[in-house]
Amino acid sequence: MKPEIGRGCAFGYDEQSGEAVAQMADGCFKLHETPWMAEYPDHEQCDIFEVRFKNTRRSFYQNVNNLDLQIGDIVAVEATPGHDIGIISLTGDMVAKQMRRVGFNPFNGEFKKIYRKAKPYDIERWQEAIALEHETMIRSRQIAAEMGLDMKIGDVEYQGDKIKAIFYYIADGRVDFRELIKVFAEQFHIRIEMKQIGARQEAGRIGGIGACGRELCCASWISSFSSVTTAAARVQDLSLNPLKLAGQCSKLKCCLMYEYDLYSDARRALPRIKEPLQAMDGEYYLVKTDILAKMMTFSSSKESMSNLVTIPVWRVKEILAANRNGEKVESIAGDSIQPKNEEPTYRTEEDSITRFDKSKKRKKKSRNGKQKQESANAQPQSVETPVVPTEEIVNSEGEQNTPNTEHRQGGRNRNNRNRHRRQNDKHGERREGKNENKGDSK
Repeated sequence: MKPEIGRGCAFGYDEQSGEAVAQMADGCFKLHETPWMAEYPDHEQCDIFEVRFKNTRRSFYQNVNNLDLQIGDIVAVEATPGHDIGIISLTGDMVAKQMRRVGFNPFNGEFKKIYRKAKPYDIERWQEAIALEHETMIRSRQIAAEMGLDMKIGDVEYQGDKIKAIFYYIADGRVDFRELIKVFAEQFHIRIEMKQIGARQEAGRIGGIGACGRELCCASWISSFSSVTTAAARVQDLSLNPLKLAGQCSKLKCCLMYEYDLYSDARRALPRIKEPLQAMDGEYYLVKTDILAKMMTFSSSKESMSNLVTIPVWRVKEILAANRNGEKVESIAGDSIQPKNEEPTYRTEEDSITRFDKSKKRKKKSRNGKQKQESANAQPQSVETPVVPTEEIVNSEGEQNTPNTEHRQGGRNRNNRNRHRRQNDKHGERREGKNENKGDSK
């Protein structure tokens, strides 16, 4: 027969004897412990053991029969009425420290007893009780809805001997469930115990993964819940966004209180700034405070984040002392403090929206640069024309012409010379014709 999983144990049957056997399965239950000091020999023997039940319910029992018990043993313990089946979760001197941590006080100063190690018959009966829990929860929700009660039944836990069951419910106000208990007793033929829990305890019983990527603290190690207010978020300079501050229970996250004392102590060393800092170049307003690094950021504009300057706390105290005396500092940064230009990291470039545009521009520039280089290489090399020195050129008719300082070679020079000669010949013919006309008129 295939083994079945329940309450952090794997149940099965021995092939030879046919008896039910159980094996511990670590990591399948809530509020599990890691025995860090189990290998150390210096342990005080103690007859008090911690026994865990379904999900987060735990209690402490006394080993009156001096049984040889280890972590993971399934035992039958005293209950009211009958007996219950649980698993040993903590032994040795760590039990006393755990009782002090959770504030456990035995009823009338007497601990309940551990009867024996669970027998195969006890384990079979316990397994049958576990199989009834889900069906009982669904039916109980239907009955509560038919009776019009403003409550939510979150979980049902059967006792190991199937005599009693605990119904865990959530309600905003007080609920009169006296008639509901009678209906449950007639429907399920068991003793009924109603136990009210809060939203945090329900999330711990259900379990899940938090925003940090780890198992929920209420399901892994928190046993007592403290009140969490928005003051914890304000002290740590967190954004008052309910979507980010709320957990799976729709309440403020318990982890907001983990570093509350550290931040509150660190804030005592920070000065209270009610007015802007006075400097020669204007007024500076506080926009951000890094509490643990003891750095404060100021802006020259009250409405925008412009001209940001980050200075340490001791510099802020110096400026405040000077302003109280009616003096203005030349610069809030000071001579010894130089503002650092933050260089963009790989992550900031990766998160930038315009990173794709930059890559395209770079590609275009590179292409244009390549085209310019290719065109430059394709152009023929320019031939430098020699400079002809200035000389007087004598025509065939004896006239002197002063050419330009630069002349071109080859056919262009000959064409120019022929053009000058033709012009000179025409001018000569015109002069001769004019002289003849003058003579005739005379």
